Amino acid sequence: MNILVFAENQEGNFKKSVFEAISFASQISEGKVMVASIGKVDEAKLAELGKYGANKVYHYQQEYLNQFNGELYSKVIAHAAKSCNADVIVISNTYSGKMVAPRVAAQLNAGIASGVISLPDTQAGFKVRRSVFSGKAFADVAINTSVKVLAITPNSFTINEIDNTCSVEAADAGLNATDAKTKSIEIARASGKIPLTEAELVVSAGRGMKGPENWNLVEELADILGAATACSKPVSDMHWRPHSEHVGQTGITIKPNLYIAIGISGAIQHLAGVSSSKVIVAINKDPEAPFFKAADYGIIGDAFEILPKITEAAKAFKSQQA
Repeated sequence: MNILVFAENQEGNFKKSVFEAISFASQISEGKVMVASIGKVDEAKLAELGKYGANKVYHYQQEYLNQFNGELYSKVIAHAAKSCNADVIVISNTYSGKMVAPRVAAQLNAGIASGVISLPDTQAGFKVRRSVFSGKAFADVAINTSVKVLAITPNSFTINEIDNTCSVEAADAGLNATDAKTKSIEIARASGKIPLTEAELVVSAGRGMKGPENWNLVEELADILGAATACSKPVSDMHWRPHSEHVGQTGITIKPNLYIAIGISGAIQHLAGVSSSKVIVAINKDPEAPFFKAADYGIIGDAFEILPKITEAAKAFKSQQA
């Protein structure tokens, strides 16, 4: 089984989800794990992908590929898959991945499963488990085509490092900018220390913080923990926080190892975006808040009294570890 992984980069740097995808591929491959990298990336960084299980990297670095375009990128990935006779194409289910995975499947006449959260079961055919209904249920899907596309959910698989090296080969799909029917005029990226989709720890807050002037309490705790910050929809709607921090059914769906919800009631729309978190901690002064039913740990009390105490405890713990 030959596997091709699409290695998405941002300004020449690979995301954590890429290492997860290559580690995922190396666990199920019975042959070689190839990687398609698109855009300018230092060759040293490409070679480092070997330690996650890659055997060979196809580097497509033509100038027209420096800015992401779903049409062109999917054609390049399909070209790479054909070049290495890939049986399975693994793509991280990020925003970019969601744009290219269906297109790649269509071009290769392949079956596709998105939101994959488990290694394939190949004992009788090829089956994968995927998250459905905003993480409230699971579906086991059998893919019967000879070529398969798997869009795996970020933060669902362990990154494994092995003693392995890989080669890097310059590649060209024979395309140009005019092969795309659409053109990206501008790509605006959210700024911040840690992207929400990459974060393993997230500190989030809602209307219980009473106003943007109190958000320093949330940010201080996040800084101590090395976490990303997020918010509920009402908070972003009132412009207390940017919309790029809105998590929920109509915002960003995340799956961190730890999600701390402060002053958020826990409406179903919000839970839909965070319910796949491995551990959820809810802080709310209302003992009947719905979030407590979904949380692994709950603290009933005033956030303005509890947050400073948690922050001080986190500081004390970190100083002991130094």
